Formats: sequence, structure tokens, C-alpha cells
Amino acid sequence: MVAKYADLRKKLKEEGNYEALDKLPKNASPVRLHNRCKLTGRPKGYMRKFGLCRVKFREMALDGKIPGITKASW
Repeated sequence: MVAKYADLRKKLKEEGNYEALDKLPKNASPVRLHNRCKLTGRPKGYMRKFGLCRVKFREMALDGKIPGITKASW
């Protein structure tokens, strides 16, 4: 939805037409985007570097599906 309204939002902002801008859908604003896990869609516990939530990251790391990640032990 953000991409769909991006050009229109930019045009309205340049014109200063805030009334028309206010009538656009709230979810058209890029500020409202939230990172989600690529596998499950979980919004919390997201790890940017991997694009996964903590739960799936742990499962995949323990299965050896993420290269270079090993369980810490000392």
C-alpha cells in the first residue's frame, strides 16, 4: 500500500495540500511499516541481519541452516 500511494503522497506534500493528504489511507504512510519475520510473519523479536524472528532464527541455527552461526559454549 505504501508503494501504491508513494507518488501521490509526494505530489500532495510538494503542493502543500494537507487536506487531501489527510484523506489518504493511514496504512499508506511509510512510517507505519513494521518489520516482520519472512517465514512466519511474526512482528516481535525480529532480527534485522537475518530477516527472521528469534524463534525461527534459533530453530534454523540449531539445525545448521544458517551459515556461520554456532551455539555458544564455554
